[in-house]
Amino acid sequence: MPGIALFKAYHRRYDDWFVRHATAWHSELLAVRALLPWRGLGLAIGVGTGRFAAPLGVQMGIDPAREVLDYAANRGILAVQAIAEALPLS
Repeated sequence: MPGIALFKAYHRRYDDWFVRHATAWHSELLAVRALLPWRGLGLAIGVGTGRFAAPLGVQMGIDPAREVLDYAANRGILAVQAIAEALPLS
């Protein structure tokens, strides 16, 4: 998975982008929020740093890049290292 290497190497730059471009981030949050149900549990596949999942009320997320999971956990998300093709859920 070549894309994972980018998040491992640039996780700080990725997360900081949302601070530097707060207006764009908030605009995207509103667009995504309009498509999500208002109730129920949520699972973010590819949760990354949790910048979207946390404010959208998603409780759990998976990501293959271990480096980003601490960010998500610090934002209140149960963060699990996994890939979508092999979810660790039963």
